[in-house]
Amino acid sequence: MRPFTPLLTVSCAPHVHCGRTTRSMMLETLVVLIPTVILAVINYGLPALRVMALAGASAVAVEALCARIMERENETDDLHGLLTGLLLAFLLPASAPWWLVVAGSAACIILGKAIFGGIGGSPLCAPCVGWAVLSISWPELMDTELTLLSANFAAPLHQLKHFGFMAVEDMPLLDALLGRQIGGLGAVQVLPLLLAGLWLMIRGHIKPLIPVGFFLGVILASLCFHLPGPDEYAPPLFHLVTGGTVLAAFFLATDNGSSPVFPIGVLLYGLLAGVMLILIRVWGVYPDGAPFAVLLANLAAPLLDRIRPHPFGTRKEAA
Repeated sequence: MRPFTPLLTVSCAPHVHCGRTTRSMMLETLVVLIPTVILAVINYGLPALRVMALAGASAVAVEALCARIMERENETDDLHGLLTGLLLAFLLPASAPWWLVVAGSAACIILGKAIFGGIGGSPLCAPCVGWAVLSISWPELMDTELTLLSANFAAPLHQLKHFGFMAVEDMPLLDALLGRQIGGLGAVQVLPLLLAGLWLMIRGHIKPLIPVGFFLGVILASLCFHLPGPDEYAPPLFHLVTGGTVLAAFFLATDNGSSPVFPIGVLLYGLLAGVMLILIRVWGVYPDGAPFAVLLANLAAPLLDRIRPHPFGTRKEAA
């Protein structure tokens, strides 16, 4: 498995130096996510803060316990476990019970990281693994429409799924950008997530071709449905600003350990994830399903990695 650090490719020889570099990058990522955390608390109140704090603390604790049981060096100070827990929390409803949050954090670390050797070794995005385990095991508690009935917001993706685009076409764009919609407590904070993702992309911490391909896939796939059926299927802009689209494009699909390396494969990987997101929303049982789209793209990453530059003047190796 390729030894990559999520959100950043680190190439340095001394272990200590790599650890410090990883920690600084994780810290910068956590800092740029603070506006998302604040807006989530504004929109959903203290329950959102409880879920985020518990998810982060549980992920760090489980990571330390796994290191002790597996007799490995404790690397919780690199902040990757904390970031993993926070990203999982962004996918959860603010009403999630404490044991559900802890179970999801444990699944992220154990199934999405520890058993594959630690940071950068997993072929799957760890927060998506935790979310998938919870969604399959306790779907009623993960259904944001049922668990956030007290929230005075619209549920655009649920309404689209059940009633078609005519039921949500009047939703204000500003409400969608500022997270005034029912969904994952952090995933729907579109504007701060977009700004944070663009900052990390400018800083070179994430592969820009993945978000570009992801958004392109969402636009092309949604147009294929919307143009022949504008009353039933939503246009691209609606899909871009609702649910976990921006979170998946910048913070889930860009995990270097589970994404391709070479440019063509990277672009196709993002494109595949974006297309899968729309197919899940249109034909799947989940109103959003962004984490599932990322996981499916993760499974295709090894095949896409075979699309690589061919050195001039040499023969191609047999498949």
